[in-house]
Amino acid sequence: MKNATRLLVLAAATLLIAASCGGATVTPSPTPTVTVTATPTTVPTVLTVGAIHVGSIKDAGYNQAQHEGLVAMTQKVPGIKLLEAENVPEGPDVERVMENMIQQGATLIFPQSFGYMDFALNVAAKHPEVKFEHPAGYKLADNFGTYWAASDQLSYALGVAAGKMTKSNKLAFVGAMPIPTVLASVNAFHLGAQSVNPSVETRAVFTGTWSDPAKEAAATNAVVDQGVDVVTMLVDSPITVVQTAEKRGAYSIGYHSKAVAEFAPKGWISGVNFDWGNYFAQMAIDVIKGTWKAQNYIGPLSTSMANLAPFGANVTSAAKDATLLAISRFQTGALASPYLGPVYDQDGTLRIKDGEVPPAYFVNQVDWFAKGIIGQPK
Repeated sequence: MKNATRLLVLAAATLLIAASCGGATVTPSPTPTVTVTATPTTVPTVLTVGAIHVGSIKDAGYNQAQHEGLVAMTQKVPGIKLLEAENVPEGPDVERVMENMIQQGATLIFPQSFGYMDFALNVAAKHPEVKFEHPAGYKLADNFGTYWAASDQLSYALGVAAGKMTKSNKLAFVGAMPIPTVLASVNAFHLGAQSVNPSVETRAVFTGTWSDPAKEAAATNAVVDQGVDVVTMLVDSPITVVQTAEKRGAYSIGYHSKAVAEFAPKGWISGVNFDWGNYFAQMAIDVIKGTWKAQNYIGPLSTSMANLAPFGANVTSAAKDATLLAISRFQTGALASPYLGPVYDQDGTLRIKDGEVPPAYFVNQVDWFAKGIIGQPK
């Protein structure tokens, strides 16, 4: 990937833009739902793209954001036929779904859940002519690349907002799985909060699944019972967490999609919003042109692949100003990284030296929590 330059090329080459979706939470079903976005009859198909989702594309979260990016891709690049499968569990059956898409002509596949990685690699090995783009993964093959966005800069800034909004100095992060990218996000959020409020502590709780409303509600209630008054999360659908937090009188910070804001109008602070359309369209163009190459790509803040969701009605001016200042510092280079050293872990071990800026791939290797975080990173 050539970072922002390639996205500028895409913007100049494709001016057919728009995409939107809405919805509510759905617990994943073992039976996939397959939909097809057909190419208009007046436009010949130039590329068939397959995408597999672990949950509902109307979850106001992870799956919806990925789906909206795919729809935007079809509008930016005429001639794409899109095959999508929802509610596909992270197991061997996902290989059958991908094989079926390949039989229908798919030569670019997005296996859009972390747990699909090894299964997708199996299919990729059997079909070297097909290209695969996997979110937040860390493995590579000649026809298998990964992508994500530098959302941790925003997680840090949202930690700043939490540090300004909390009255109890107790924050919480409800996560699905303790995988490296999630652990990195917890650290970034906590370090941001500490930068403006050194007294804060962050409780990290994992549900063990990407989507389980009952477990997410229980985790949120548990941390609020411990005095937490600001809750954030990284699960597929943030709806349950933000709704439960609001019912308990706590603030919430979202992740994946700005669509979740409507579910917590009083307690909403802001969140990370992903916009994948330009990246997906560029991948499609590269496959069409024969220039696609596998790589572990993490889009910087300048690409707007990750951006700040609108602030809630009850966010203070001080919190807004501090959050926007943090983002501005990242954009200008005044703040080089959410993990600018020195950073110590829970045991007091120096993990990042004073003045050190870890490389971008650092987020795919994190297996520890920063000092001040309560919880286990495994």
